[in-house]
Amino acid sequence: VQLQASGGGSVQAGDSLRLSCAASRRMFNNNAMGWFRQAPGKEREFVSTISWSAMYTHYADSVKGRFTISRDNGNNMLYLQMNSLKPEDTAVYFCAAARGAGPATNSQAYRYWGQGTLVTVSS
Repeated sequence: VQLQASGGGSVQAGDSLRLSCAASRRMFNNNAMGWFRQAPGKEREFVSTISWSAMYTHYADSVKGRFTISRDNGNNMLYLQMNSLKPEDTAVYFCAAARGAGPATNSQAYRYWGQGTLVTVSS
């Protein structure tokens, strides 16, 4: 597995979680990275993206101000700090590596996808 997300779990509303994504150097280097999620019965949706340089980030409106994306280029790691979690954040979260260095909100821009990690938020 060359993209592996971890850190999911079951929490209460208002709690925090930090997701991690370990990537191979080939997938990680020079590429933007992103987080997407898919709730039960719904389509996959964009959550956040970060450029290769980490200078540029974008967030879905639904998570803006609560989630923070970051990356460690030396260790090929991607992170998503999720604070003030809500029940509507419940989903399987996927990390993905884009085809280029710039941040991307469209799933079509991503070449590699990891296995997801489940986040369950109860009220």
